[in-house]
Amino acid sequence: MSNPAKQDARPYRVLCAAMTLIALASFASAQSRQPAALEHIGLYDLREASPELTGKDITIAAVCRSLTYIAGHPQDDYRLNTAHACFTGSEILFPDQFTITGGISDHATAIGGILIGHDENASTPDLGPFLYEGVTPQANLHVHEFWRFIRNHVLYNQSIEASVLTMSVGIPYEDWWTRGIQRIAERDSIIIVAGIGNGSDVSDPLLFPAAGANIIAVGVVDAAISPDGQSLDVFSLPYAAHSSTGPTMDRRCKPDLVAPSNCLIPNADSDNGYHPAGNWTSFSTPIVSGSAALLLQKALADPVMAETIQADGGNNVIRAILMNSAAKLPFWHKGGPDPSDDHESPLDYLQGAGMIDVRSALDQLMAGPGDEAGKKSAGWDSFSIERSGLFEMYYDLTVGPEDRFIEATLVWNRHFQDAYPFDAIPNADSNLRLEVRAIDPDDPDNPIVIDYSDSTRDNVEHIHCPVMDGIQTYQIVVSCNPATGDPLQAGRENEPFALAWRTTPRLYAQSSWWNDLNADGTIDDLDRLAYSAFEKFAGLLDGKNWTSKMLKLSPERIELIKTNWSRWKPFITLDSDNTELAAR
Repeated sequence: MSNPAKQDARPYRVLCAAMTLIALASFASAQSRQPAALEHIGLYDLREASPELTGKDITIAAVCRSLTYIAGHPQDDYRLNTAHACFTGSEILFPDQFTITGGISDHATAIGGILIGHDENASTPDLGPFLYEGVTPQANLHVHEFWRFIRNHVLYNQSIEASVLTMSVGIPYEDWWTRGIQRIAERDSIIIVAGIGNGSDVSDPLLFPAAGANIIAVGVVDAAISPDGQSLDVFSLPYAAHSSTGPTMDRRCKPDLVAPSNCLIPNADSDNGYHPAGNWTSFSTPIVSGSAALLLQKALADPVMAETIQADGGNNVIRAILMNSAAKLPFWHKGGPDPSDDHESPLDYLQGAGMIDVRSALDQLMAGPGDEAGKKSAGWDSFSIERSGLFEMYYDLTVGPEDRFIEATLVWNRHFQDAYPFDAIPNADSNLRLEVRAIDPDDPDNPIVIDYSDSTRDNVEHIHCPVMDGIQTYQIVVSCNPATGDPLQAGRENEPFALAWRTTPRLYAQSSWWNDLNADGTIDDLDRLAYSAFEKFAGLLDGKNWTSKMLKLSPERIELIKTNWSRWKPFITLDSDNTELAAR
């Protein structure tokens, strides 16, 4: 079982004056509201626009591992420090009951603070006073001990009294209980979010259950390194050293999303005080779980959306919306470095669909359920398609004058047996296909396929493609590759799915981190030298010679940037004598 350990401080220094100024400028805003990581995903902007979105009436189940086991029995030291000021008035329930006088867990206290913390009188010596407010400060939080949860709710099939399940625990291989967790997502349409693993620095491969097909897997975006250490409010990119990277052993794309994690978190050993969390997927996971709960709160307040969300496969609606609205960070690309696998690999092996953007996700949700005649520039749908492969479903959309890209995400569930050992049922699984077609006004009866996603392994398809010059009308097409064998014998004639789509003026999020060419978490003179090498002496870079090692360029990084140099070069500003790193 993987648990975060204390991370050794790394001797990074930011040599770029612009990044230092950005960090100092944002420091003032950090004094008023924490965790500042939530500002980075757009949550505080969302709360200003929709102050009612606090998670009220939504129950989140957090599965937390005991720190101590004796002869396999948990000693109940998995509990939040409910005496902390940020939990005053919070609705916290421990459904498992305490059989042993256990203790408090730093890990669980941190997750609880990120989710439901609220402290109007918070302060630290460095920041002074601030408002501490988690993602869902008014949500109900049910805290389960890990192995009791597995016994009661996976093995013995007891119902889960929650709409969102968050798990910052995992193991490096699939097991009966990780398949059972996936079965719960499919059977109960519950949104399940889990951390993908803490990267190569702690030798974490992809962790299950996050690596499971029906789970929203979350990676971590690193805090930027300032002269004072890891920033609380400036974030860089996800790096393989701290965020486990795909593909899975069976070549599926994971993670699904990334999020920052270096939040201020409540001290577990006192009734006040806060400290930084660090770069761990354990703490990026509740950010995504809480964001899913906010979208669910909004959807359930609308009778039409509520009916759709609560139907079979409705959990995939929230997953599709979160992924489709995510921000593509610098160097986002599908699959491997070579674009030849883009149709078969729907996601980036490090970023997934991108970094969660909760404000954009709300906009995507509020675009509302679409239909085949809607021609909306954004929307979503939850429906089912026949597994015979004989029919297609069409969604029309119109792009605006500023739109340059179309993004679409298709999600459905894999299927598992109801009882131990919860084996997969391959002949009940479906292989769906996603296409974007352009409608030429001069030849509307012959649409042009401009992009498609058709993985034989994943239960996610994702497209981010440029529009065609002079064409405003497009079609998104969902189809099913014919099922192997008889669909009726497999017990599934139809496959429920969720689809989200939108148009956007840009592919990538604005970011100065295009300049971090060697992916070491800093922007410095080594990156400037790396720019010159890629521009003028790329043939000398192979990842093994002294030049590559001096520039901290791994063979994988060299291959990636060499392959995409002409496409990404316009975003990089290291060729300029100006010390300001422009965001594009």
